[in-house]
Amino acid sequence: MVAKLTTSQFHKVVFTTLVLTSQFLFSQTKKKDTLKEEAIKAVNIYKKSFKEIVPAQILQGEELERLNSHSVADALRYFSGVQIKDYGGIGGLKTINIRSMGSQHVGVFYDGIQLGNAQNGLVDLGRYSLDDLEEISLYNGQKSEIFQPAKDFGSSGSIYLQPKTPVFTGTRKTNLVLRAKSASIDLFNPSFRLEQKISQRTSASFSAEFLQSDGIYKYRYEKKYPNGEQAYDTIAKRRDSDIKAKRFETSLNGTLNNGSWNIRGYGYISNRGIPAPVVNSRFDGRGARMFDENYFVQANLRKKLFPKFETQLKAKFAYDYTRFLDTVQSQLVKYSDNTYIQRELYISSSNLYTVSSNWDISLSGDFQYNNLDADLYQFSYPTRYTTLVALATTYQWNRFKVLGSLLGTFTFEEVERNKRPEDRSEWTPAVFMSYQPATVPELTFRAFYKKIFRLPTFNDLYYTNIGNTFLKPEFTTQYDVGFTYQKKYNHPVFKAFYAKVDGYYNRVKDKIVAAPTGNMFRWMMMNLGLVDIIGADVNVQAEMMWGNVKIKPLLSYTYQSAKDISNPGDDITPGDTFYKKQIPYTPWHSGSFTLMADYRDWNFNYSVIYVGERYDGQQDNIQYNFVQPWYTHDLSVQKRFDYSGHQFKLSLEMNNIFNQYYDVVRNYPMPGRNFKISLNFTL
Repeated sequence: MVAKLTTSQFHKVVFTTLVLTSQFLFSQTKKKDTLKEEAIKAVNIYKKSFKEIVPAQILQGEELERLNSHSVADALRYFSGVQIKDYGGIGGLKTINIRSMGSQHVGVFYDGIQLGNAQNGLVDLGRYSLDDLEEISLYNGQKSEIFQPAKDFGSSGSIYLQPKTPVFTGTRKTNLVLRAKSASIDLFNPSFRLEQKISQRTSASFSAEFLQSDGIYKYRYEKKYPNGEQAYDTIAKRRDSDIKAKRFETSLNGTLNNGSWNIRGYGYISNRGIPAPVVNSRFDGRGARMFDENYFVQANLRKKLFPKFETQLKAKFAYDYTRFLDTVQSQLVKYSDNTYIQRELYISSSNLYTVSSNWDISLSGDFQYNNLDADLYQFSYPTRYTTLVALATTYQWNRFKVLGSLLGTFTFEEVERNKRPEDRSEWTPAVFMSYQPATVPELTFRAFYKKIFRLPTFNDLYYTNIGNTFLKPEFTTQYDVGFTYQKKYNHPVFKAFYAKVDGYYNRVKDKIVAAPTGNMFRWMMMNLGLVDIIGADVNVQAEMMWGNVKIKPLLSYTYQSAKDISNPGDDITPGDTFYKKQIPYTPWHSGSFTLMADYRDWNFNYSVIYVGERYDGQQDNIQYNFVQPWYTHDLSVQKRFDYSGHQFKLSLEMNNIFNQYYDVVRNYPMPGRNFKISLNFTL
């Protein structure tokens, strides 16, 4: 009990100190704020060129709009080093895995604050539309910027989703965009975005979207014998992937003298079928449904207090309701109807001190509260308190740059029944470096090392008959070396070239897995073994002009060897049938190619995505578990029209041109050839 009180008091002291310190600092500078009429300029006042050590993979603006993508998950397929798990259709779960370290190791940040899910650690990227995003960026390791919350240092890889910020040209005070989309999978998807300029310092936006689809599409189903021979092959229809969803979002944005602030509210409500695996020749819908209600409110305040000192406050409250209904029954399994409610409270204070023009130091502190309610038998009703403290520095000496950070993570949990895990405290370091040779200024060499971990989720620890409160955190160690080359040319045709190449080695320790017991309907969570990952990422882009035609090709390629090197004599997984073999769903080769072309008011976009040979969720690398490579070719054409000062944009898309039938996840078939038409009208 003494240790419990000590840990709890520690969290409260850190939380109170963060709040009081920030309030004191702002109170000292309130008198300096004036009501000068200024253009919005705070967005970039914190940027310093030497802070970007490891470049991100970025899709933004027009480039992002033109991809044949409906959700964030669709767009991320064009990045190297990424595996998307897609369970089929518009309503199916979509998660991301970076460099084979696991989806729970990926931090997804929306407008600078992480999207959380303490229940299972996964963020369903299918919920987030591209219509209101101006940029998607992916960082390996972490963002190479130290003026950020402590939580931003806490993932093996990060995805940042940046919503659009209102921009008003000339004397305009209102922007309105109306959109309508329809597709061959009975898709109806209207949306709008309204932006209003309230004053020179303040603006607001509101957007809403409705999505409906019956989710019915054709797919190919193949059955094989254990020796890999074909049993039969048939064409069927997917009928359990329907969806009705509503999304709404509002924001209020403003500037201060040497600062900025914003408040954002978000809501998502859906009723969708959960695609079931197609097994044992059963093709009809299984009756499983999920009802979601997800809400959050978050705020951000940035302020330059003194010439050498800047501070930032972030806060968030989130409420998630999920009801899972499965009416399938058997002699051994009764139908399930379970409800889960998550609540999250988060507050962060980040502070940056500029020692000199080449040297910065930052100190960040975060506090997070999570709890989970569920109507499961003998549920523990857990509550987790997490405190994070990060000390970081960045320094530039001539053409050499270095960034170092140390993250402290302290957790304490309470439960209403059953056993709670021990308190945890971990310190994890990271070092990033880059060098730009004077003889070739277009070339930059870089390297980084990072050690980080992820805590067991509430499901890992407390799920009835499965959870294990003795689980250890799952650690990853990352090593990366690479280079970037970028140059602009005065050539009449060839205008620019960009190449980014990385080689990396990752190790995952104490991986959390579900292992079967004597009863196949009762599994056990446990820490098991090591995974070694060796890989390479390649990104190449170019820009060309051929008369009035602007051409931009983009190529990405990934090689990964991700091997299970756990002890082959382990009691739970005896034998060596998968020792030093490729882990499930990791292809050795994957990549994408995109070609964009512009001619006056016409835009053309062609893309192909390739995922090579892999094995499915069964760990043995045998013919029966082999998953064939798959690829999709997509094509779109856009045309802009101007009428009385208003802009129309018509887009026609054909996805999966060659009608390839494929599974991203075994037994969860994806759609074949499909079409989509979109119309945007800007007032």
